[in-house]
Amino acid sequence: MSETPGIAAPTLAELQHWTWVMGRAQQMMMAQGLDAITAPLDAAVPEAMVVPGFNDPATLSRVRDFWRDGFALWQQMLVPAGGGAAPQPEPGPATDKRFKAAQWREPVFDLIRQSYQTIGDQMLRSVDAVEGLEPRQKEQLRFATRGFVDAMSPTNFALTNPEVIEKTIETRGANLLQGLQNMMADIGRGQLSHTAQGSFELGRNLAMTPGKVVLRTPLYELIHYAPTTERVQATPLVIFPPWINRFYILDLNPEKSFIRWAVEQGLSVFMVSWKSADASMKDVIWDDYVAAQIEAIETVRGLLDVPAVHTIGYCVAGTTLAATLAVLSARGQAERVASATFFTAQVDFADAGELAHFIDDEQIALLGTLSPEGFLDGRYMAATFNLLRGRDLIWNYVTNNYLLGKDYVPFDLLHWNGDTTNLPAKWHKAYLTDLYRDNLLVEPGAMVVDGTPVDLSCVTTPAYVQAGREDHIAPAASVWKLTTALSGPVRFVLAGSGHIAGVVNPPAAGKYQYWTLDPASTDAPSSLDAFVAAAVETKGSWWPDWVAWLRAMGDETVAATGARIPGEGALPALGESPGDYVRMR
Repeated sequence: MSETPGIAAPTLAELQHWTWVMGRAQQMMMAQGLDAITAPLDAAVPEAMVVPGFNDPATLSRVRDFWRDGFALWQQMLVPAGGGAAPQPEPGPATDKRFKAAQWREPVFDLIRQSYQTIGDQMLRSVDAVEGLEPRQKEQLRFATRGFVDAMSPTNFALTNPEVIEKTIETRGANLLQGLQNMMADIGRGQLSHTAQGSFELGRNLAMTPGKVVLRTPLYELIHYAPTTERVQATPLVIFPPWINRFYILDLNPEKSFIRWAVEQGLSVFMVSWKSADASMKDVIWDDYVAAQIEAIETVRGLLDVPAVHTIGYCVAGTTLAATLAVLSARGQAERVASATFFTAQVDFADAGELAHFIDDEQIALLGTLSPEGFLDGRYMAATFNLLRGRDLIWNYVTNNYLLGKDYVPFDLLHWNGDTTNLPAKWHKAYLTDLYRDNLLVEPGAMVVDGTPVDLSCVTTPAYVQAGREDHIAPAASVWKLTTALSGPVRFVLAGSGHIAGVVNPPAAGKYQYWTLDPASTDAPSSLDAFVAAAVETKGSWWPDWVAWLRAMGDETVAATGARIPGEGALPALGESPGDYVRMR
């Protein structure tokens, strides 16, 4: 670079000096602004002149704190070494794992990080201070603000992420080209990828438990799994998974499979595999799913010639199972179900968690426009669930796979998470309005299924209710309400982790823990908090506790022959598990 005639290039010392001068000037201005802002806090503002959100004491206090934090950041950055600057805190996993890389400790990027965190914290504090909103409105505003703050993280942008800048220089931009390719592939699929495409295949390394499809209806397939013990429990088990997702969450691989484990415990296991909705299911409503559960129960009872079955309902299928039990009770057929187990299921939606932020009249109307053929594309639901954990399930992948151009890691759980199913539009709309919005299921007689009023308080079937301590889809406090909605004996178990890992936790993994009441306890807790205060913690999986509870209701066994072998009873095999419906888009 040539120099301008007669003008000498500044030396490094001079550049450092003028940088300090500009920084010091900014400090002085910020300090003056701080003085101006804090002054009204020391003097009473006439009540008639107070404008909420502008000069009321609470607002002024927040603004003062914002200026003070900003001033401290600039002081850290611009005061020369030895000038009294406070030591910079090191970002790490304990604070925010997005900024754990060493590059975020470099002065410029540390300032970017801390500025972002200061502004984000201020925005969230401002939401908490908003007055005049209903609690639900404030929760929606807080959720939206948190989503915005996560989206604006400097980690999500190439020019403010030092790891991306370093990678781009190192690869001469190859990472950005690979990331663009990843992004374009996702746009083509209409869905954000979380794992490597082609890494998993049903029947090869997923859903591998041997069994046969023994019944196929327009709504579901019924899979009967092959026994692995010489004798099995006389009372079979029928599992109802949620039709919002594929059933093989309970059969991911041999090490994680709840189904395989249950078979190894000597249970005769049947699984309902729901059909992903298409135009032929445009008139399907909740009544049809209740009827399907009753039909599956009757089919297994008839096939094995048993008076009753054990049942499991997971998430939305658990909500439906509660209604099914109420219908059977009203019809005098309650004895056909020996027990009901509920995995992370809700019946009282007054405190249904963050999903409720997406339920209002405007959004329900919008969903109607997205279902012109009578079914909702499952990718919309997948996007909604991703938004609940946007930092982990959206922006983490934007940074790693779009900006850094990293390869996707094969992960069976995330493959399942992206294996979406379509939903019948009529059912979906009614479910959102009747349960999430209007909370009718817990009102006796407010809902009618196939001509039968639903009253959960009439259900006396023994129940095992499992909740996840960190569940963000069906919060534990909401699941707890199932224990008071039913009238029969209930065993409540609080499992470590969330909506999926809290359920899919095989004993061999030795992970997490669960809480139960001491059997000697006679006081029934009135709330989840009271339960936690009195509960006993046990390390590891709750699955053994569940099977012990099941056996306590009857340990009679029969030989695993005849109809107990899939396809050898009155229902011939229609195909191998995992069946056809689980593969339908």
